[in-house]
Amino acid sequence: MARTREHGYDITTRWTGNTGSGTEGYKAYGREVDVVAAGKPTMILGSADPAFLGDAERWNPEEMLVASLSACHMLSYLAACALRGVVVTSYEDTAHGSMAETGGSGQFTEVVLRPVVTVAEESMVAAATELHQAAHESCFIANSVNFPVRHEASVRSAGR
Repeated sequence: MARTREHGYDITTRWTGNTGSGTEGYKAYGREVDVVAAGKPTMILGSADPAFLGDAERWNPEEMLVASLSACHMLSYLAACALRGVVVTSYEDTAHGSMAETGGSGQFTEVVLRPVVTVAEESMVAAATELHQAAHESCFIANSVNFPVRHEASVRSAGR
């Protein structure tokens, strides 16, 4: 029987949007947050989505979820390629998440990852294309959500 491993991730999300009167009124406070973790610099400045009165210049939770799915797929993919001898020289994803809002609540309906991958040799393109499915199956974040995460990958060789 396989041993179960549990992992914990401790972060602090700090609201920085108090404009002096706290949450006195729905429109009276900022939606800004800082996301921090011990030993790491504050790199993610967050807020609500602008549709919910947030600051468009800061990350919102919905974007961070899409970013997490994108990063997890990328890291899983790069590991799968490395293990199979596929040399990736470039990887860029333009991911998109769709959320439906009904009755004062919302739910993601899907996330589509659109990675564009460059591999070192033409002979690696087929394997590199197939490995996106393996990466999807091993992605911790994709395995944790209750909506579809699709990938529409493009793989090319460095010579093309």
